Amino acid sequence: MYLYKKILAAYDGSELSQKALRHAVEMTKQNKESELIVVSAVNPTGPMTHPSIYEQIAQSLTEQAQELIEDVKQTLDSLSNNTSTFVIMGNPAQKIVEFADSNKVDLIVMGSRGLGGIRELFLGSVSHNVLQQAHCPVLIIK
Repeated sequence: MYLYKKILAAYDGSELSQKALRHAVEMTKQNKESELIVVSAVNPTGPMTHPSIYEQIAQSLTEQAQELIEDVKQTLDSLSNNTSTFVIMGNPAQKIVEFADSNKVDLIVMGSRGLGGIRELFLGSVSHNVLQQAHCPVLIIK
């Protein structure tokens, strides 16, 4: 089994992202040199977002993501490995891939579906787009 040195877990609080995080934690435990990065992506824009309320929506979503990340930090405290958490803003799939590239991530772990309202036939749109755009292996958990 290949031991990944830098693992990124995409987390949105959904049941499948929680399951993906558990997988990422277990994989990280396999190698004391592995690092686990957990990111939560928020996208304050949508088809109905009016520019005048953009800042309010962005702030509210960022606060919610920070709360999710705080809960994750308790899970990460059990690891002796290096860990870090980030909230990233923008199109989730694009930002996850950009973050993975800029941080030289070896593996992205994520749920097949998140909390998004619009669903694709088999994969959620975020996981599908990350799978298509990523320059590293992607592990999709269902």
